[in-house]
Amino acid sequence: MLGEPMIFSLSEISTDRVVWIKCFHPDDTDLAIADAPPDAPAVIFQRTAGSRSQSAVVTSILDGMETVAGQLFPAWLPGAEGIATPAGAAPAAVRALALAHAAGTAQYGPFLADLAAGALAGPGPHTRRHQAEVRAPGLARVLAAGLGRSACALLLRPPEDLDAGGALALVRAAQWLVDPGRLAVWICGGSLPAIDCLPEVAVARPVRETSVPRPGPDVSGARPRAPIDGRPPRERSAGKRPRRSAAGKPHPESNVEVVLETVLADRPWAAGRAWNHTVRPGPLVNPVRVDLLWKRERCIVEIDGDDHRAAGKYAADRQRDVLLQLHGYAVLRFTNTQVLDDIENVLALLQQFLANRRRAGKGN
Repeated sequence: MLGEPMIFSLSEISTDRVVWIKCFHPDDTDLAIADAPPDAPAVIFQRTAGSRSQSAVVTSILDGMETVAGQLFPAWLPGAEGIATPAGAAPAAVRALALAHAAGTAQYGPFLADLAAGALAGPGPHTRRHQAEVRAPGLARVLAAGLGRSACALLLRPPEDLDAGGALALVRAAQWLVDPGRLAVWICGGSLPAIDCLPEVAVARPVRETSVPRPGPDVSGARPRAPIDGRPPRERSAGKRPRRSAAGKPHPESNVEVVLETVLADRPWAAGRAWNHTVRPGPLVNPVRVDLLWKRERCIVEIDGDDHRAAGKYAADRQRDVLLQLHGYAVLRFTNTQVLDDIENVLALLQQFLANRRRAGKGN
């Protein structure tokens, strides 16, 4: 039936070369990640610009990876738990922790120290003084560690109007990242103008979920990849899910949350927000976990994937919204597609709504 979500196993896609995933909608990303087995790589979603410079594309991708690494801090730096601000001796402390941690791993100490201090300082980038050959594998290791995985994959979404020059730069940048970066790089999109002249790029087609075992994506030569730091994958208890993000931050495996947080971080009017926060509408009401909350303004934002269109989930969402509204909360809902394809409109609506709540003294 048309309109059904397309999903596939991320662990079956080649990680040793660039893969072009056709017929893949952004809303499918969360479904694929949720269905991923423990041996699948940590997936980092990025939108790319149409630059014709390979080095510019690489730098932009690495800057985006650094932003996500900052959001994951301190999950990837043992001993830094509880250090949340750059006040006092905190920067020196995390630098010392990073250097000590790097000494026992494949990380480059000065790079890891800059990354840790930058995570405390706020939006960067803070590691550009290091060569891309250092940043790429270093960020790959950090993101994999922060998400409790043994490897990292980039899921790149180019603009719809990408021309041949931009496509060539993107694919060459992706190929470069596969080797020195020890990254899996997957490009999703319906068309790629330079695809015919790049036979190294394979094509993977997601398959529909059915009651029979799912076939793997149409990729040839897929091989298992060794862990990026040379060590075996972490042992997991049966049924244990990967580590989740702490309350107050976007879920690092939710591409939509990460994208929205990245742009909100540069908007002063968005101050006071908290991701994945639990609220208790009333003293006799069970706690409710919400995607994004402005506590003072009592404003909640929910971001919905395609699964929220199902009758049962749609009804449950409405029931929960009414419960929250009866206790003074405003609930705004946006779809994954709205956030990814029309983010400026989403930002404008949020800014205006929060301004109205603040003028009305809501939550005061």
